[in-house]
Amino acid sequence: MSQRSRYDPGVPCWVDLSSTDVGGSARFYSEIFGWQAEMVDDPAAGGYGMFTYEGKKVAGVGPVMGEGLPSSWNMYMATDDITALADRIKNAGGTVVMEPMQVFEEGSMTVFRAPDGSHAAAWQAANHHGAELVNEPVSFCWNELITRDPAAAERFYSEVFGWRPELLEMGGVKYTEWHAGEPAIAGMMEMASEYSPDTPSFWMTYFAVDDLDATTAAAERLGAQVLVRAMDAPPGPFSMLIDPQGAVFSAIQLNEAE
Repeated sequence: MSQRSRYDPGVPCWVDLSSTDVGGSARFYSEIFGWQAEMVDDPAAGGYGMFTYEGKKVAGVGPVMGEGLPSSWNMYMATDDITALADRIKNAGGTVVMEPMQVFEEGSMTVFRAPDGSHAAAWQAANHHGAELVNEPVSFCWNELITRDPAAAERFYSEVFGWRPELLEMGGVKYTEWHAGEPAIAGMMEMASEYSPDTPSFWMTYFAVDDLDATTAAAERLGAQVLVRAMDAPPGPFSMLIDPQGAVFSAIQLNEAE
């Protein structure tokens, strides 16, 4: 198992779900992934909780933070200085939507909007370092920026997080791998014309699964919409879904390492 207790700066370390129906989301992901929702009792937590799998934290869940906002999965990058990071975001043309704030004794966070329109967050760990299980069923294994402006996104994320882009060709489609050090830590591709014109740039979270067909079928039975079904990709086949509360995510059956 890929168990983690720390993350280097610039590496995606956590994902959480902002939901219009936290109870419904908890039931859905419990059914398809076997997660348990453990909600924080303190009212100051605002209804936030943790999804766990076999006792390990894999993701967060809480209500949407404003009336009328849609359900969505959110991605956090690790940082060792959240104040300096917020300054870099502003200097690189981004907008700090939520100024750095301390979250109990767990750590500090900020939320930002990049110049390409994508939203993401950053996390400076204290007691909570991020996901304790990654790259294994049923945990997050990849985050991918679907953007309307690859050039603006490349400039911003390189400047703010020190990421190095590597452009690849995959079946005639241009795909960028982001590197922090040697391994790739995230991806990016231009938004296809099939998306609605009002869809903003966004980060897609991929969750590894043992059996993609079974997971996709279970999600459908529980009310999810399948946008892409079992499409082949170099890491393995994946499906893109919208959960019953409206949040988009992908499930992928990773190829076995040779």
